Amino acid sequence: MRETPEELAALQELLDASLSRSTSHLRSIITTGSTLTAEQLTRVLTGMCTLALSTVTAKGEPRISGADGHFLHGKWHFGTARDAAKARHLAARPAVSAAHLRGEDLGVFTHGTVEVLNPQGGEPAADWPDLLAYFKDFYGGDAFDWDDDVVYYRLHPHWMTVYAPDFAKLTASDRS
Repeated sequence: MRETPEELAALQELLDASLSRSTSHLRSIITTGSTLTAEQLTRVLTGMCTLALSTVTAKGEPRISGADGHFLHGKWHFGTARDAAKARHLAARPAVSAAHLRGEDLGVFTHGTVEVLNPQGGEPAADWPDLLAYFKDFYGGDAFDWDDDVVYYRLHPHWMTVYAPDFAKLTASDRS
């Protein structure tokens, strides 16, 4: 868990607000007994989590693709090749939806906008050196040309909800 107490509080506020303004149908599925707290969520979302990431084309057509998601400091971080279609979509239209699913045990659904962390020829995000160190440790320092080949994003969520009917099942390996 890399989140500060302030980041956990902000994430909890987002989770609570998102669920409270959701449809009655969603609230009939995701209840206080079938969701996670911010602290629980950060314990579950460690390492790389495959995201189903949705972007939109210039014609307004939806596109979905996979991305390696890393939940750090209460937000999703992900990368792609600088010349990928999703990179072009996000450069023009930074709105994105992301879902991380683990069968019927966990669903994390997020809507928001992305921030480019390492723009080519531009000023990187203030925390990019720390994030880059994390990604290099995770993937290996020689995995990519980190300056020219890949672009990384942070998803700033305006809505996020979690379906998890059995927290103990998600953390069973934590108790070994």
